[in-house]
Amino acid sequence: MLSYKGRIWLTLEFVILFFGIPVLIYLDQDFIHPSIIILPVLLSVFILLRRTSDFRWRELVRWLVPRKVLAVNGLIIFVCALLMLGYVFFFDRQNLFNLPRANPWIYLALCLFYPVFSAFGQEIIYRTFLMKRYSEIFPKGWHFVMASAVTFSFLHIVYYDPVSMVLTFIGGLYFARVYLVTRSVLFTSVLHGIFGIMIFGVGLGQYFWLDMPIG
Repeated sequence: MLSYKGRIWLTLEFVILFFGIPVLIYLDQDFIHPSIIILPVLLSVFILLRRTSDFRWRELVRWLVPRKVLAVNGLIIFVCALLMLGYVFFFDRQNLFNLPRANPWIYLALCLFYPVFSAFGQEIIYRTFLMKRYSEIFPKGWHFVMASAVTFSFLHIVYYDPVSMVLTFIGGLYFARVYLVTRSVLFTSVLHGIFGIMIFGVGLGQYFWLDMPIG
């Protein structure tokens, strides 16, 4: 158990990593793309996890998800897909399927690479790392879920649009809860990847990609 001074330093580290870095990117409008920092951040995360927690590499591929959980989340995906499609169709129809229509090959590449190189990395950082590294300052399950959702949402300040922050806060609550129940970063990454593919597919991707090639 950490001392009072240790908690202060850990809290300061948490604030710098999860709020300071996004603010720096937000203030630098010439930053190439926020996604490019995932790999160097992941490297730092793995070093910290190995040195300060009981993290094991096999946790990254663990998949002990009950069938009931799979079925429930499959239903959630289906309902959310209908809601997103309905929203774009009725309120923003000019953007319906905008990326697949404008650049189908780019969308296909996104479907292949986004789950692996973006969703998986984000889930490691905002779920596994956050839970293991900061359990002393977020000791209860709901503490972790809220901290995960808030920081995951705040990351998306770099896209300069409140819509992305609202959607990712809701998504962050969902992914954090799933991770809390299953302890499977692989499963939450699959869910994250599916939602990302749906978002860019139905016509909401412009809130998550600066200068998305749809013009």
